[in-house]
Amino acid sequence: MSTTGESSLRQLAYSRIEELLNWGRLKPGQVISQRALVETTGLTLSAIREAIPRLEAEGLLQTLPQRGLMVPSLDVTFVREAYQMRRIIELSAIPDMIQRLDRAVIANWLDWHIQARERLSGDDITDLPAFLRDLQVYDWQMHADMVDVMENSLISNVYRVTAIKIRMTAQTRVRVTRDNAKRVISEHLAFLNPLMEGSAEQAAAALSRHIDQSLTIALGGTVAN
Repeated sequence: MSTTGESSLRQLAYSRIEELLNWGRLKPGQVISQRALVETTGLTLSAIREAIPRLEAEGLLQTLPQRGLMVPSLDVTFVREAYQMRRIIELSAIPDMIQRLDRAVIANWLDWHIQARERLSGDDITDLPAFLRDLQVYDWQMHADMVDVMENSLISNVYRVTAIKIRMTAQTRVRVTRDNAKRVISEHLAFLNPLMEGSAEQAAAALSRHIDQSLTIALGGTVAN
């Protein structure tokens, strides 16, 4: 196999393990063998082994001699620090978004959220779990795209890994429901509208509140919908 082919398989293995972590199919404290990852991802043992060093370097997996791989446990202190990191990065991206982001992109975000809100308010959703999953994926991607506007690969990668770890902790505490989805959409619109209007201060205040609400939920608390 060519070097390019090996690199592609390594990236695919990393991406599939990342997805397992994102969706809580690998949970903090869980121990899993490389063979089990082969079966779960459908990839080769070689590809899994090639991806492990990167996952270890990013703190997403730990090797336990003679036992396999462990998903690290993340305590309350970590959750608070991770959200502090998230706040610093996302709020830092606001000036770049206002100055450089095509307003058509923000308009698309707004339209998507408005349509999602209308669908959630009606009774025409035939598969609510699938809709909520799509909303979750859209949420993750939009926030990542916001950070990417800064065009700083180091910041984007730190944000991506931090976001994975936040999801790892949140999946054990958060159940996405119709009401939760409505709240998230409302919070998103609260910072997207001033972002569209070029109001950095209002966008920052609304985004900060959204992050605070997310932290409260990640810590096992409740917020008003």
